[in-house]
Amino acid sequence: MPYVNIRVTREGVTAEQKQELIEGATDLLVRVLNKDPATTFVIIDEVDTDNWGVAGENTTARRKRESTVNI
Repeated sequence: MPYVNIRVTREGVTAEQKQELIEGATDLLVRVLNKDPATTFVIIDEVDTDNWGVAGENTTARRKRESTVNI
């Protein structure tokens, strides 16, 4: 019973894009590991950019800083 957890920042991922991710992850497990799609679970977590950090900085602050540099 495979369980796939996809985490993305909450920035307007559409229902169609989520469906494509679910189908793609399921198809990959079927093709590579011969898993049963009926027992393959795919969970998509959307995380606020305040709660997603890289290099010691949350994504909200990082993008704000980068947008002012590019002006």
